[in-house]
Amino acid sequence: MVRTGACRCSPGTVSRPGCTACVWWASTWSWARPWRKPIFAICLFQILIQKDPAYYYGYVYFRQVRDKSLKRGYFQKSLVLISKLPYVHLFRTMLKQIAPEYFEKSEAFLEAVCSDVDRWPPPAPGKILHLPIMGIIMKLRIPTYRDKPGTTPIVQNMHQGDAQISMALPTVHEVDLFRCFCPVFFHIQMLWELVLLGEPLVVMAPSPSESSETVLALVSCISPLKYCSDFRPYFTIHDSEFKEYTTRTQAPPSVILGVTNPFFAKTLQHWPHIIRIGDIKLPGEVPKQVKVKKLKNLKTLDSKPGVYTSYKPYLNKDEEIVKQLQKGVQQKRPTEAQSVILRRYFLELTESFIIPLERYVASLMPLQKCISPWKSPPQLRQFSQDDFMKTLEKAGPQLTSGLKGDWIGLYRHFLKSPNFDGWFRSRQKEMTQKLEALHLEALCNENLVFWSQKHTEVETVDLVLKLKNKLLQADREQLPVKTETLKKLQTHINDIILALPDDLQDILLKTGT
Repeated sequence: MVRTGACRCSPGTVSRPGCTACVWWASTWSWARPWRKPIFAICLFQILIQKDPAYYYGYVYFRQVRDKSLKRGYFQKSLVLISKLPYVHLFRTMLKQIAPEYFEKSEAFLEAVCSDVDRWPPPAPGKILHLPIMGIIMKLRIPTYRDKPGTTPIVQNMHQGDAQISMALPTVHEVDLFRCFCPVFFHIQMLWELVLLGEPLVVMAPSPSESSETVLALVSCISPLKYCSDFRPYFTIHDSEFKEYTTRTQAPPSVILGVTNPFFAKTLQHWPHIIRIGDIKLPGEVPKQVKVKKLKNLKTLDSKPGVYTSYKPYLNKDEEIVKQLQKGVQQKRPTEAQSVILRRYFLELTESFIIPLERYVASLMPLQKCISPWKSPPQLRQFSQDDFMKTLEKAGPQLTSGLKGDWIGLYRHFLKSPNFDGWFRSRQKEMTQKLEALHLEALCNENLVFWSQKHTEVETVDLVLKLKNKLLQADREQLPVKTETLKKLQTHINDIILALPDDLQDILLKTGT
């Protein structure tokens, strides 16, 4: 038996400083002790895209072979790849290529893999990369922040110069969305709402791969909005949060869990939303429509696949997308095409929801004429829920979406969720940095040397120190400022210092702040 899956865990002491992805060798691996001490580790690459400093992602290729000579009756072995990056498709493809041979050839083969990875070029977002790995070459593209979900371009046609390319990966990070949602696609809109609102959600699946892929599909369904709560694609009874998540003395946290152990059907029965996934159907099979079931009907072991919740969606059900997907199944449309349709649907739904918020938050930005070089940058206006709700009547989601329902109720619920908090903090940071950048530009456009000549030495020194701090801030926070602007400001600082007495020049030229 062979299984592949993904998990997400907090950083431990086994990581190497500066290492964003490591290949680890694991000896015989039992479900009771899923992690072993690594023999060696290598860096795959370092990149800031999608990096989450709080977590590592684990990609596992697990093999189980019957062996009567062993006490448990099976020989079990795994190859585990650890990364700071959720590049599911890339790393899973890589594991499928190297794991089978590793099981036969052991450490010497893995050392050769490490040698190949050492030759990989640095990941350049937006460029086509060719990555050699044990006799094959993977062709892929690291996405940029401008890419829309499901639209990462990759040249699929093999040109004459691509004769050595073994495979072209259409994506590095996306899962097969339709395959994951196929067992419950009659309820995809309700699941989108649950994820959007950061509701506690459990996925019970028959295998770690189906569990992890379904959780990752749920998290991605609200893209481009970032899911800001915690999620565990493969959660076990050995995880440190097991007691916290299974206790009935407090409400479940805002987490999406993927589990396979039947024991969880009892210990997580109090969670408000549970998805039970049966065996994934083959392409061409039309899934049966399953009604949403009440949680009290969730039995320990023999419950049928379906969605168990008492949640009532705010929006009316979109029958059109269901019919479109059903028709695709009947016509044996490839799952890749079905996934494109589904991802586009989620994207348009999320954008229709988030555009009114983006428009309102943009209005909180002070006008550029309010920015004075001689005053601190102006503050953003406070977010007012009542003011935002008033904008929905004329500039709400009805402008881009034909869905009817209680949009106001959905927004009110969303404004209390971790996803709104994370999104607003991010937008707040971006706009604050923009104000700082505009303030820097305003300073550069002033004749600072002329100003210093009309003020005391104390005031001039104070200005120089503040300008130096501005330059440090721009570098530290990576403010959206042109390089020419920073050079111009540094020139202003140097000119002001050279106009001061020699003793002050020496002090200010030596000090970094």
